[in-house]
Amino acid sequence: MPISCKPRIRGVTPNRGDIDDALGNFSLTLVDSLDTLIIVGEYDEFERAVRLVIENVRFDSDLVVSVFETNIRMVGGLISAHLMSVLLKNLQPGRLKWYEDELLKMATDLAERLLPAFNTTSGVPHPRINLKYGLTAHLKHQLDTCTACGGTMILEFSALSRLTGKPIFEEKAKKAMDFLWHQRNRGSDLMGTVLNIESGDWIRRDAGIGAGIDSYYEYLLKAYILLGEEDYLYRFNKHYDAVMRYLNKGPMFVDVHMHKPTVAARPYMDSLLAFWPGLQVLKGDLRSAIEMHEMLYHVVKKHKFLPEAFTHDLQVHWAQHPLRPEFIESTYVLYRATKDPHYLEVAKQVMDSLEENVRVPCGFAAVKDVRTMDHEDKMDSFVLAETFKYLYMIFAEPSDLLFDPDNYVLTTEAHFLPLSIGETEEDKLPRRMLIDPDEIIGGESELKFKSACPNLASEYRSPNELSHFGNSIRTDVQKLLGHMSSPGSHSSRNINDEGSCAKVNDRLRAWSFSATNADHLDQLRKMGIELEIQPDGRIQLTHSSHN
Repeated sequence: MPISCKPRIRGVTPNRGDIDDALGNFSLTLVDSLDTLIIVGEYDEFERAVRLVIENVRFDSDLVVSVFETNIRMVGGLISAHLMSVLLKNLQPGRLKWYEDELLKMATDLAERLLPAFNTTSGVPHPRINLKYGLTAHLKHQLDTCTACGGTMILEFSALSRLTGKPIFEEKAKKAMDFLWHQRNRGSDLMGTVLNIESGDWIRRDAGIGAGIDSYYEYLLKAYILLGEEDYLYRFNKHYDAVMRYLNKGPMFVDVHMHKPTVAARPYMDSLLAFWPGLQVLKGDLRSAIEMHEMLYHVVKKHKFLPEAFTHDLQVHWAQHPLRPEFIESTYVLYRATKDPHYLEVAKQVMDSLEENVRVPCGFAAVKDVRTMDHEDKMDSFVLAETFKYLYMIFAEPSDLLFDPDNYVLTTEAHFLPLSIGETEEDKLPRRMLIDPDEIIGGESELKFKSACPNLASEYRSPNELSHFGNSIRTDVQKLLGHMSSPGSHSSRNINDEGSCAKVNDRLRAWSFSATNADHLDQLRKMGIELEIQPDGRIQLTHSSHN
């Protein structure tokens, strides 16, 4: 804990409820951030940390943990650290002479402890497991899980199967992915947020790209990239088309009902959707990625950090900010793809804001309220595993890194899995995350490239042209934000003061309406529309002849 300078230990520090399900008393932050030490060139410290993990971390605690969190942070962290150990050992023969795949064996041990969770009718895992006793009677009755919780196993489990020769991990993860795909709404191709793992019935049918769904979409595309299996790309493309058709509103996104995709489900966006522009770059939809990222950047500039949730007029809805990585992750991917210096400026602003607002004696503290910058005595493992890793890689030169990141796919927890895992003799494209189209002009390779990245193929430009391309898109987004922001609002003044947005009359859109926005309510009154809050919380708008 960064303020009190104490470790957080299950059973010792005060219980925080479900949020502690990520903790298994297995040195979470240490394992989750091992590969970050390789990225920043701290090879001596990495070797020391690997020894500490091998000698001290055990998984037989009588503790209930999240299957999802344990997989992405611990199993993924151990696999990536194993791969980094082997790489460092080969590139610098004097190091890690003693290492004999201990981290891979630990990853296997931990993943095997998660396997009983997959013993369900659907194959979608139970949300929690006891590390020592497996699926206890109490845990067997927990039948509801989120889409992302069941659909974010395929990368780590497939890598583990291929590294160990044990197919059961990939088989279990694939079965879960297959079931989730079949549970999509066949009319909209959208996914709900929570389902019953035995019946497959949807418990929460709201469809979005943020909390509860986010990494399911991410892992469909990245499973195709890592494993080369076309089914995953087909599924992702179907979902992507649905998302962009029903959820995308200019640079913003709304949540809708999966079975009624024209009906909005909630009046705000959550911060986890900030990963989406990075995924759009990998999809090849560069224009849309730049648009959404610019909208998010305006929220960051307005509030210094991205609040946990914010309304469509960019006001705070949930004020916390636990130093999440998603916005800087998308910034990193956009910079890697475009080399646009704008994204270096964005990253610098994020870095400066971290240093100025949240640095405390033993690290960086989560923000309790972005409006006051009050701190919480917590620093989640993803801060070192992801947030600072992405920040470092944005500014790093190739010579600063032990390896080329383009030869790896990054998991949702920013752990490295080599693309060589899915290499086959039939590959027509280089096994790289970002491919220069000039390398594959002509023949079957070009056709394959256009199939995988159709939008990027038509928008490819030199770095200088891409910078101009991005500037024109960002200017358009700033103008649109000017239309949507109220004339007297803080966000509108910021945009107009920069001289990048014309001062025009607002046009209130239904999807951006907020019942807490005084300017929105005033516009309704001027149109003769009355607002009434129903007993069940719904908002009713009425327009009659007398008003």
